Amino acid sequence: MSRTFVIADTHFGHAGVCKFQDGEGNPLRPWDDPKEMDEALVDNWNSTVGDNDRVYLLGDLAINRRSIATVGRCNGRKVLVKGNHDIFKLKDYLPFFDDIRAYVVQPKNGIIMSHIPIHPQNMERWKLNIHGHMHSNVIDDPKYRCVSVEQIGFKPLDLQEIIDETNRI
Repeated sequence: MSRTFVIADTHFGHAGVCKFQDGEGNPLRPWDDPKEMDEALVDNWNSTVGDNDRVYLLGDLAINRRSIATVGRCNGRKVLVKGNHDIFKLKDYLPFFDDIRAYVVQPKNGIIMSHIPIHPQNMERWKLNIHGHMHSNVIDDPKYRCVSVEQIGFKPLDLQEIIDETNRI
């Protein structure tokens, strides 16, 4: 049986993201080199996701055009929700994704998935906003779940686990 996963902010090929720090000056990622980071992210992804699984990548895939292809080495059937760093033409992304969207809605579960969190005034119709963009920052509200790689152990997270966790709240 196939599963569905979410992940955000892989930033393949991005040397600068290796230097990101939290508010106390601690590095957010355990790699100094983007090539080493990319290899670890691909390995983590492929040890979690099978070929027939669905993965929603919630933005900020890669920092440069040539690094987009890194996601082609990752297992699963992928949907890209474009983020603020996904600035290239659609044709650059299409070989690697089944679909490309601005956001994903799952009305049955009351979920909206986006790169940047949905404004609180627009959350009345949603039970949960699964998003990226925040890296190490957290919105202190159970209606928001950040899946930036730094917050999910640098590997895709099972969507059903998030739904089950939300239903327990």
